[in-house]
Amino acid sequence: MKTLFVNFIVISFSVSLLLGCKPDSNIVTSENQSGLLQSDKTNLNASNLAVYDLSKDELDGLVHMRMEEKIARDVYTVLGNKWNKQVFLNIKISEQSHMDAVKSLLDKYNLPDPLTTDEIGVFPDQEFQTLYDKLILQGNESVYNALLVGVAIEELDIKDLENQLSFVDNPDIRNVYTNLKAASLNHLSAFKNNITKYVDGSTSK
Repeated sequence: MKTLFVNFIVISFSVSLLLGCKPDSNIVTSENQSGLLQSDKTNLNASNLAVYDLSKDELDGLVHMRMEEKIARDVYTVLGNKWNKQVFLNIKISEQSHMDAVKSLLDKYNLPDPLTTDEIGVFPDQEFQTLYDKLILQGNESVYNALLVGVAIEELDIKDLENQLSFVDNPDIRNVYTNLKAASLNHLSAFKNNITKYVDGSTSK
């Protein structure tokens, strides 16, 4: 968790370099994201799988990913409502299923949920709370910045899932993380496509 902020800063900077800075302007907000939701329906429930040994690192990973998925859901909920961007409003539904998938693993192994509340924007861990606040502050500046936040969150999620998969050998955790990563790649593609449309719309004016 110590690298959480460093990873986010590096990802945000990389996205900015890749896409450049564009001023805010009007953008069509009625993208058809039904295909995204359909492709994101992965088998995330581990309730029917056998029980395996769980290491301390795997336990810590579940705690981390549970809160990280909540950050994604909460940020997309707030930014989707603010900017009326369908990409956020659709992907937040997927993020809720991701939260539920990690929660099912915690329940399966009789582990306490690190989230003491489901309230939007509230986190028991100060590091995650600070990150959420920074993401909302950036996303509130413009539609373009909000989309950059979406890219940064998904890239951070993918990076953390890849890190988990590098050492996790618990089969049901690997199954859930593999599906979460596939979903995050879909989300990342959706946000990048929206940024391309936004940039094209800005430069054509």
